[in-house]
Amino acid sequence: MKRMKKPLVCKSLAVMLTTIIMAGCSSAPNSESDTFPATAATTTSAVSADTATDAKEESPLGAKEATDQQMKQSKANQAKEGRILLAAATSLKNVFEEELIPMFQEQYPDITVTGTYDSSGKLQVQIEEGLEADVFLSAAVKQMNALNEEGKIDSDTIVNLLENKIVLIVPAGNALGLTSFEEIINADVIALGDPASVPAGQYAEEALTSLGLWDTVQEKASFGTNVTEVLNQVAANSADAGIVYATDAAGMADQVEVVAEAPEDSLSQKVLYPMAVMKESANPDQAKEFVEFLKTPEAMKVFEAYGFAPGN
Repeated sequence: MKRMKKPLVCKSLAVMLTTIIMAGCSSAPNSESDTFPATAATTTSAVSADTATDAKEESPLGAKEATDQQMKQSKANQAKEGRILLAAATSLKNVFEEELIPMFQEQYPDITVTGTYDSSGKLQVQIEEGLEADVFLSAAVKQMNALNEEGKIDSDTIVNLLENKIVLIVPAGNALGLTSFEEIINADVIALGDPASVPAGQYAEEALTSLGLWDTVQEKASFGTNVTEVLNQVAANSADAGIVYATDAAGMADQVEVVAEAPEDSLSQKVLYPMAVMKESANPDQAKEFVEFLKTPEAMKVFEAYGFAPGN
């Protein structure tokens, strides 16, 4: 029995030794299958990391360039659209909104004109405070001269576009029976533009002062902030008489009557409407196109139909 156990022990030892040798061989590194692929993978990962880093570094620059391009395109579109803001005296609102702006935009569809209207004095203040107007059309030279002296006007574009008249008006029916400009003192309530800011009021004060009537009239005066308020007071019989532009009276001929024009020698200068392009206009070329259009015979005929005369 003892002799039979020895071969079995040797066999077991041989199996164990073979297993150990095989395990050792299988765990040894393979220079072709393990080392090179591992190096390739590491290199690929490094390249990917570098590319990602580069992309991160380049991304903000690309975004900035895209934003700059968008801004340039936006400005180009604005220039192409040519948005123009017209700041004009209230007495011009009807002729612009009803006739001239639509006529201009039919000829220049790529230019959009928007109007803002008030007394010339108020518009002057608004422009001084930052109103981004492209064209200014005043009802008196005083406001234009002031803005020009402040450096806000393109001086080369100033032109006296129109002439107007100031007239004495009464409610339709003329219950007081006034027949002359001087008879304004017979009215109990007199509507006038505020001379501090309304050119029509400034002209009225000058004319009445030269006739020796200002002290009497101002005691009865109801001052409006623009000429439209004066016109509406007379039309509504809130005032017995008033002084407005001839063009305003013509626009409400069914509600007011014109008694007389201010005597010619009562004013030191004509009632002129100067026009100009603003020096800081966002669209100066388009603004000049609009200004040139307003000087054409065809536009002037429209002004004349509303009671204006050509300036000089």
